[in-house]
Amino acid sequence: MTLSRSALNQLPLSAVSAGVVAVLISFSSNIPLFVQMFAAVHFSPSQSVSSLTAMYCTLGVLGGALCWVYKAPIILGWNTAALALLIVEGGRFTPGEVVGALIVSAAVLLLIGLSGAFDTVARHIPPALASALLAGVLLPFVLRGFAAASQAPALTLPLLGAYLLGRALFPRWAVPAALLAGLGAALMGGQLHLSAPHPLGHLDFIRPALSPGALLTLALPNVVLALASQNLPGLAILHSSGYGRVPAKPLVTLTGLAGLLAAPFGSITLNLGAITAAICTGPDAHPNPQKRYVAGLSCAAGYLALSLGAGALLGLAGAFPAALMQALAGVALLGAVLGGLEGVLRDPHWREPALVTLVITASGFTLLGLSGAVWGLGLGWGVAWLRAAAARRNDRA
Repeated sequence: MTLSRSALNQLPLSAVSAGVVAVLISFSSNIPLFVQMFAAVHFSPSQSVSSLTAMYCTLGVLGGALCWVYKAPIILGWNTAALALLIVEGGRFTPGEVVGALIVSAAVLLLIGLSGAFDTVARHIPPALASALLAGVLLPFVLRGFAAASQAPALTLPLLGAYLLGRALFPRWAVPAALLAGLGAALMGGQLHLSAPHPLGHLDFIRPALSPGALLTLALPNVVLALASQNLPGLAILHSSGYGRVPAKPLVTLTGLAGLLAAPFGSITLNLGAITAAICTGPDAHPNPQKRYVAGLSCAAGYLALSLGAGALLGLAGAFPAALMQALAGVALLGAVLGGLEGVLRDPHWREPALVTLVITASGFTLLGLSGAVWGLGLGWGVAWLRAAAARRNDRA
């Protein structure tokens, strides 16, 4: 009893709670998108549970191992913008083609990690265009989320009010507070219909199929988003918090390998966390940097717990009315959109090309079977190249 009480007294509870907060925020922010994504790509209920199980289990096992080996709060996650991309574009492909694109995305990230070319590749992706791609993919979901307030005000206004109050008083908990408020409104209105045909997590193999259209529309933007909007800022947060000794190569390589192993079971692409990493790597997690790795272990344990109850979680989320899910997704993505817009405006030389990328991506423009994300990135880069060529010609004149 004395030993256990002593161990409990030495446990850095602030670090443990930081990991729990990271799990709650990541789950509540993204579960509406997962529900919409599963419907968009025509995953069966069993395949949907498998997707969450594979993703959360992989994040928990690998994340916990990395934290233990490096004694650093290494937080892993998924690409929220890729979720949004799958919702918009995934319906054009079969579940097998979607899984094939996810496998190729993970394989490319694995090769980039193995080659040690992460820094080189990341440097050649203009930050402004990557930010514009991120904001352009997510902006329609924010707009639809707030538009849902007029469709079902009794459900959505309590959610929006809880979010705004939370942002003012307890920013970390704003999204979970909005989730609870929405849940309460749905319960009081008798609009919550719980069902969990597969309450526990399990794995279903989904036979992959390769489609050129899926590779261009899904895999290519997915790789760019994973590198530029997740791995790069995630590594920057880790290093700026005093963990510069943690090398980039094994992190990018192992997350790519983990994603490759999990993708055949429906998991989306895995990468370093960014927003959740900031929760676990700073002094709020623990004043002593050497003890913050406990926050990473706590986060990994939380992901493992979610994988065990993936079916019940999906059943709860699926019971929410559609308008409520849209509103929750809208408020949860506000911060990510704001970060993208800040990146768009940061460099005056890239503002116009980045704006082209953002507008085309957000518009849902499609041509020749390619999505707005591909066209937006390509045309934004084209505008930048033309401007640079014109500037060089004027200098020679």
